[in-house]
Amino acid sequence: MNPRAASRTVSTWHAMVLATLLGALCTLGFAPFAVSPAPTFSLMGLFMLWQRAPSTRRAALLGLAWGLGCFLTGVSWVYVSLREFGGMAIPLAVIATFLFCLVLATFPAMAGGLFARCQTPAQPASPIRQAFFFAGLWTLSEWLRGNVFTGFPWLAVGYSQSPPSPLAGWGAVLGVYGVSGLVALIASLGAVLIAQRGKSLKAWLVIIFILASGAVLRHMDWTQPIGKPITVSLLQGNVPQSLKWDPKRLALSIDTYLQLTQHHPATLTVLPETALPLMFNEVPLDILQGLTRHGAALIGAPIATKANGYINGAVLLEPTFTGKPGQASAYAKRHLVPFGEYAPPGFAWFFQLVNIPMSSFTAGSARQAPLIWGEQKIAPNICYEDLFGEELLASLPAATLLINLSNTAWFGDSLAQPQHLQIAQMRAIETGRTMLRATNTGMTAMISPNGLVTAALPSFTVAALTVSAQGYSGLTPYARWGNQLALVLAALACLLTLRRHTTP
Repeated sequence: MNPRAASRTVSTWHAMVLATLLGALCTLGFAPFAVSPAPTFSLMGLFMLWQRAPSTRRAALLGLAWGLGCFLTGVSWVYVSLREFGGMAIPLAVIATFLFCLVLATFPAMAGGLFARCQTPAQPASPIRQAFFFAGLWTLSEWLRGNVFTGFPWLAVGYSQSPPSPLAGWGAVLGVYGVSGLVALIASLGAVLIAQRGKSLKAWLVIIFILASGAVLRHMDWTQPIGKPITVSLLQGNVPQSLKWDPKRLALSIDTYLQLTQHHPATLTVLPETALPLMFNEVPLDILQGLTRHGAALIGAPIATKANGYINGAVLLEPTFTGKPGQASAYAKRHLVPFGEYAPPGFAWFFQLVNIPMSSFTAGSARQAPLIWGEQKIAPNICYEDLFGEELLASLPAATLLINLSNTAWFGDSLAQPQHLQIAQMRAIETGRTMLRATNTGMTAMISPNGLVTAALPSFTVAALTVSAQGYSGLTPYARWGNQLALVLAALACLLTLRRHTTP
């Protein structure tokens, strides 16, 4: 082999390994580790690698390696779900998890390819322009990942900047994708400062502005309290997923929630997603009356429809429910989980390999009125739905309180639970609303409008979290604009660099 070719091969592999390790480093920014600077250093290294990539192909491969490092470590709980609870054979579960992460990794790969493709060796962009181009591309790639093929925005870098990170304040203005772009910009400008030995005044000024503004924005009151706080009891039954649908455990599951309701009275009692392993239509009246003995009850349960289908729903029952018309109102989950709650076209074979109960739900309508209880208007969201911040805006400004009902038992004792809680923190910031979470195994919690977790239960315990929840009115800038502002800024950052290369 030619010595130069051998040297290039070794260098390529070294760069690929480094990119993979940088991707794994990014995972440390997310809960439960919550080392918020980690993604910044991760993207700083990736930016440097892309700058030095000799070709578009090399930059794309480096992006792919980074993505595999990030997603294989950060969403390893997919394997747990497929193997331990879906019953998939170990080799198939390993392959499926790897392929899933590989698909996710194509988004940073595309960003890397575009970054290199748009660099003109004869007329290179300035390092500052490259930094803005990098940040714009990163923002757009994460937004695409969150929307293409129904979207999977899990591990968007912006989620890592939950409080006390100063960048958390930007969530109310730019949303999670905008925060991701700011992390990427700080990272790339940091790389510029390293290359120039700290002598770039522009880079310093931009970084200081972003961090200082974020710290100020964290203390902005975008929304205002409305009505009196209500006492809410969030129930956590801790029923293992392997036993949830066992007919022999049905009575025990029901009794668990009845006992929690009895011992933790509240104005509103909230049961998590599929807390009662029955169609809501099949739940005996005496059980529903037991759950509403002290107040209203919000119950996550599948609901049979007149069209002989079923929805994943949340039903609000008035106190001392008797079954009469008008005493119940319902929400139907609208953003279903592909392969978990429905089979995408051409993938019916998937459910022949896994054992997933209740896997053919019908989606609810895109806009549904909040559920009204007293002075508060409640906007439920069920499990996976709170990943999609812009979709939750459909309930605003009417909704005063957000409640997430989840069954995270599907993912066992994995990173999924704390990561999901961190996602909910960003939703609270974006909407300026209190976010309550009732989960089967964890993490049951209350999150204030500024993204702080004010109360939480330990995971994998049978318990109730009783809190005083305040409703809020008004709109944050993000609630007004959605992702539009972040996307426009990202596009401008890219276009300014591209224009630099196309101008004669």
